[in-house]
Amino acid sequence: MAIVDLDRDAVKSGLADGSVLLIDVREPNEFAGGHIPGSVSFPLSAFDVERLQALIAADGRRPVLSCAAGVRSARALQYLQSQGVPLAEHYAGGFKDWANAGEAIE
Repeated sequence: MAIVDLDRDAVKSGLADGSVLLIDVREPNEFAGGHIPGSVSFPLSAFDVERLQALIAADGRRPVLSCAAGVRSARALQYLQSQGVPLAEHYAGGFKDWANAGEAIE
């Protein structure tokens, strides 16, 4: 399964219409220092596949991973796919792209 890179417009649109569950895999201190509104923290350092699958199942929206610049979210997707979890989408620019574009942050 391939990794699908989403841009800021696709993520922003999905958040606005409520179709995207944006999962931020940065560390808790990074998330606390600023994050994309509506995203949920799920640090890569404490990654638990079953807990992630439960979160996604309970939420029901389309899961999209995000990090600072797209490296960790792509790594997380590769790991998930190796574990048989069919997730493929991530925000390729990540938080840095979002913040540098002047988008709102929490």
